[in-house]
This record gives sequence, C-alpha cells and structure tokens, in this order.
Amino acid sequence: MTNEILSAVAIVLTFAGYFPYIRSIRRGQTKPHVFSWVVWGMVTVVVSFAQLADGGGVGAWPILVSGTITLYVAALAYQRRGDTTIFRSDWLFLGFALTSLPAWYLTSDPLWAVVILTAADTLGYAPTFRKSWLWPFSENLTFYGLLTLRNLIAIAALENYSLTTILFPAVIAATTIVFIVMVLLRRRAVTP
Repeated sequence: MTNEILSAVAIVLTFAGYFPYIRSIRRGQTKPHVFSWVVWGMVTVVVSFAQLADGGGVGAWPILVSGTITLYVAALAYQRRGDTTIFRSDWLFLGFALTSLPAWYLTSDPLWAVVILTAADTLGYAPTFRKSWLWPFSENLTFYGLLTLRNLIAIAALENYSLTTILFPAVIAATTIVFIVMVLLRRRAVTP
C-alpha cells in the first residue's frame, strides 16, 4: 500500500471514530472532560506541524485532521457541559504543553516540541482517566479503539521515520490501549 492510501485510511478511521463520538456527546451519552480535549487538540495540531517539518509527509495529515476535530470536540464538550471539573494539575498540564513551542524555537529542532507535547498529551489523559474511573460508562470505547488503529496506520503512512514523526502516535496508541483496559476493568468491577 502506498503512503497516500494508508493516510487516507487513517483519515477515514478518524472520521469513523469521531462521528459516533460526537453524536453520543450531542445525545448526552458521552460527557468528555473539556480540559483533556483542549490539551489534546492543541497538542495534536502542533505535533502534526512538527511531523510535517521533519518530513512526515502524508502520514502527518491524519494527525492534523484529528487535532482539528479534537478542538471541535473540546468546544462541543464545553457547550454541552461535559465534565468541566478542573484541578490545579490540569492547568499544569496545559502550561507544560505550552512550553513546547518555545522549546522548538530555541532548539530549532521539532523533536523537543514533540517530546514535550507527547508528555503533555499523555498527562492530559489524567482528567479523563479520573472521570472514567469514577464513571466508567461515560466514555465510548469504540472511539478509543478506532483512535488506536488510526495512530498505528498513520505511523505506517509516514514518509520519514524518525523519533519526531513516530513518538507521538506510538505513545498515544499505547496510552489509549491502557485507557481502554482500565475502563473495561472498572466496568466489570462496578457492574453487579
């Protein structure tokens, strides 16, 4: 398969995952944590630019599409009054994410931005992990499964393999798998 076809498949998976997720938010079935989605959206868009800067080519496109839709989900979560409980640690995660651009500028190396953003994105899962631990049925796991698959295909679609281009989608895929397992275990624990 060519990189363009893999990228197109990853973009289709992005829409396939987000469409029902957005629909479930609109129906009130899913209540995403607003702050997680703000951090994820900002981080994902900047990572896609870093991937493009390092020659990721069409493999960066699914990440850019995802980041754009993620920002929409953040706005929708705020509008629909998803979980808006914000802790001091959530602000720290956002501040940490914002340090990526100066790091990229000062080092002239997108890898530093990707390292910081990958860490920030992973830490940005904390509010969603916390919320889902308490309310394990508040998230749509099909979405997270498609997100994992999308990230793996996006890696395959990259035109240049380097730590800068691979780190973010690989770590997010792994984090998402951990999240899915945690939610499934919690669902079993709370179901009579």
